[in-house]
Amino acid sequence: MTAPRRLLRVLPPEHRDTLMGLASEVSFEQGRRIFEERGTADRFWIVRSGTVTLDLRLGGPRPTVVSSLESGDLLGWSWLFPPFQWDFGAEALSPVRAYEWQGSQVQARCESDPEFGYALLRVITEILAHRVQAARVRLLDLFAPHAAAGR
Repeated sequence: MTAPRRLLRVLPPEHRDTLMGLASEVSFEQGRRIFEERGTADRFWIVRSGTVTLDLRLGGPRPTVVSSLESGDLLGWSWLFPPFQWDFGAEALSPVRAYEWQGSQVQARCESDPEFGYALLRVITEILAHRVQAARVRLLDLFAPHAAAGR
């Protein structure tokens, strides 16, 4: 499987400029929970530096890490779809700097500029497809040996 494409790198320049016009810069200290699984999803980020882990609560004392995101990666897509809740949790593994967008502002721009909206959603959908597959593989790696041992 190829690595996910970077949103800002592949978005056409005019649409990248539109998106960046809505961004603000934020930072997260190492160990900070950025969002919790099933929390309200109303924004998204692109990591500029540092590492963020995506995790799931599977019954243990700590969430299970299913993926890590680094510079250039998209963090958060649940702001796009009802019920607007995070499917994973996220934590800063190291100090993180990121661009942040309010989902409602980007959704409004997508509505008013369908060409921008289509270009943005096409790239996000590709990233999403990769993430779902990577999470699936990670979970199979974690749990398939246990399932086989229980037979």
